[in-house]
Amino acid sequence: MHGHMDKDQLAGHPNTGSTARGKDLFLLFHTHNYQHTLALAFAVKEINENPGILSNVSLGFHIATNYLEEYTTYLLAMEFLSTKDKFIPNYKCNDQTNMVAIIGGPQANTCLNMATTLCKYKFPQITFGSPPLMHNDNSALFVKSMFPDNIHQFKGILYLLLHFGWTWVGMISRYEEDRARFVQKNLSIFSDRGICFDFIECLPKMMHGSKAAEMMEEADKLYRVIMGSTVIAVIFNAESTSIVTLRVIISVLNSDDIPEERKAKVWIITAQIEFNSILIQRQFSIDFLHGAISFALHSKELTGFQQFMQKKNPNLEKGDGFIRDFWRDAFECSFSSDITNENVERICTGEEKLETLPNSVFETTMNGHSYSVYNAVYAVAHALKALHASKLKESRKIDKRRWKSFQSSWQLHHFLQHVSFNNSAGEQVSFGPNGELETGFDVFNWITFPNKSFLKVQIGKIDPMAPPEKLLTISAKEAVWPLIFNQTLPLSICNEKCPFGYSKVKIEGKLSCCYDCRQCPEGKIADQMDLDDCFPCPEDQHPNKGRDNCLPKTVIYLTFQEPLGISLVTISVSFSVISAMVLGIFIKHQDTPIVKANNRNLTYILLIALLLSFLCTLLFIGQPDQVKCLLRQSTFGITFSIALSCILGKTTIVVLAFMATKPGSKMRKWVGRRMANTIVLSVFMAQFTICVVWLAISPPFPDSDMYSMVEEIILECNEGSTTMFYTVLGFMGLLTAVTFMVAFLARNLPDSFNEAKFITFSMLVFCCVWVSFVPTYLSTKGKYVVAVEIFSILASAAGLLGCIFSPKFYIIILRPDLNKKEQLIKK
Repeated sequence: MHGHMDKDQLAGHPNTGSTARGKDLFLLFHTHNYQHTLALAFAVKEINENPGILSNVSLGFHIATNYLEEYTTYLLAMEFLSTKDKFIPNYKCNDQTNMVAIIGGPQANTCLNMATTLCKYKFPQITFGSPPLMHNDNSALFVKSMFPDNIHQFKGILYLLLHFGWTWVGMISRYEEDRARFVQKNLSIFSDRGICFDFIECLPKMMHGSKAAEMMEEADKLYRVIMGSTVIAVIFNAESTSIVTLRVIISVLNSDDIPEERKAKVWIITAQIEFNSILIQRQFSIDFLHGAISFALHSKELTGFQQFMQKKNPNLEKGDGFIRDFWRDAFECSFSSDITNENVERICTGEEKLETLPNSVFETTMNGHSYSVYNAVYAVAHALKALHASKLKESRKIDKRRWKSFQSSWQLHHFLQHVSFNNSAGEQVSFGPNGELETGFDVFNWITFPNKSFLKVQIGKIDPMAPPEKLLTISAKEAVWPLIFNQTLPLSICNEKCPFGYSKVKIEGKLSCCYDCRQCPEGKIADQMDLDDCFPCPEDQHPNKGRDNCLPKTVIYLTFQEPLGISLVTISVSFSVISAMVLGIFIKHQDTPIVKANNRNLTYILLIALLLSFLCTLLFIGQPDQVKCLLRQSTFGITFSIALSCILGKTTIVVLAFMATKPGSKMRKWVGRRMANTIVLSVFMAQFTICVVWLAISPPFPDSDMYSMVEEIILECNEGSTTMFYTVLGFMGLLTAVTFMVAFLARNLPDSFNEAKFITFSMLVFCCVWVSFVPTYLSTKGKYVVAVEIFSILASAAGLLGCIFSPKFYIIILRPDLNKKEQLIKK
């Protein structure tokens, strides 16, 4: 489209393609791109009709196409800098027009090649579509992009993948440099969040003629990589017209040897890409896009744009050089003036309606790239307004001819960089510090129909200004997916997720997203799917059998109600009663020779000590509390020590008494009650001192053992100081050993006076019980630790009671005829 206005002119540089260039498949007219041209014309029309923007200045435009060729791009760039209708580089002489800026796109290469030439002249440029990668920082100063920083889009894709749990994906790029740039700069943000790429491939280069076969071979390889992969989600990160190439690959190379479920992919299409089609693709299926997710620059419908498009008529638009090509391809008709044969099936009348076209041919709703073109025109207009306002004073001092040269195009850069305005849709438009547009993206879900049309439903948006956790807002409950998935969310993962109770195990030589699953070890759980590692339950809980949940541990202790507790209480009370009964019998028969002959005071103390030893086991049963924990071990230690001291005193007196019968023996002064009392009191004081020190420095206390048992919490008494506990036991062990040795020495004394044999046997039983107690105590867990100690106390005390007092009890009760002095003194 060519046109000129009175003052300032704007150049548009779209890649619409043209049938005039020949029959090349990929240079045919892209009907969708015609909307970009209309958006530019509509913006210029609005600006010129609004005196509040450019007062007394008309904005014009000139549109050209480069036919997707680099050579033509460079040529057009030089033409823009030349005098109209005369190609004379670096020479421009035209009072009627003044080129102020160039809008280029949507291909990145177009913008880059354009900038290579124009940046040398510091000429303002605005790109739309794919933002070019500038290799020269100085060039970037003169190029503004109607596209946000691409990192925001990649972050949005990342959060989208995480939202749906897609960790196994693929990517298709347009050029090798695009792939290399992604791997170098952006791949890490995906891998850091657990996203793996099975493949990152490029579309085949467009080759024609004899090299077309080579291109199709590359395309077939790409097709088999895509369809042979287990990946479901494929990121399509290319350019505006790349969808044309993808449609050829999907439709033409469709192979029956690949299962249908492998062909079902969810395409994630970046905002650089628009749906484009050429005439020969009109009958190609677009079903592969059903359920696709696409990103698009945030846009809104513009008031009046629909009516502007609907008024277009190829018979009335004399200055539009593209409308007739567009009309032929869009409506598949021919104009009567172009007919050279009689085989034409349909004549273009010009009365056809754009709104009747399927959107796979032409979209009447404003798309992201057209919205960018519209805003780009307004950005230039507002920058011109600011420039003219700043030069107003100078213009009054300079004549008209000199004013023309004074407002050079390079002076527009400062104002273009700082432009900020609200467009007719109420959206703010401004550029960031690097010249990129400050805006977000909309996220759409695609629904295709049998008539080759489609519907894009917005399901989310990306807000670069929001916090990271709110960068992507998405509502995908109503999203549709490829038909093969029956409206269930597809899973784009390398392998099935590890179930509850299992954790991931890395497979050597494979990406982190591909792994085996291993059941959690004992004591750990996995209460979520796909956990990297199992974790232990809290102290008061334990894993269930499936190791996928924690259950409360059972609190246990030796109770009076359970069978074991009842049995031990019964035994303890029974032996206590027996001890009391024996004590009563001995008191009743205290004047009989057998009671008097065995030091009845020590006998009474021994029986009382044994009675208390039996009763102290009751402190070990029931829920531990502070009083029980303080008393149980110290009471047991003291009472047992008294019992052992009584036995030691009785045995020592007997031995000394027989030693004192020898003529001239000095042992006579040691024989008597004082000696026995001294032994008992000394032993008592020693053990009592040990217990007092124990209770003073580190007393026992109620405690909970969380770790000994997997499913139970053991309420117990913590001994406080293990050293002091074993000191108490050690002292009793030493006392037992001394008593045993003394009794062993007295074993051959006359039987009538000798109870040493019984004491020796009782000490032997006592030693066996407590020697076996130590390893059993250390190896037992839970409430049975307490039961072991109770049993040891009862067994050793019962051994003493039975071995020492059974013979005497027999004589007193059953053989009173032997309980006479004559019987005791006979040899």
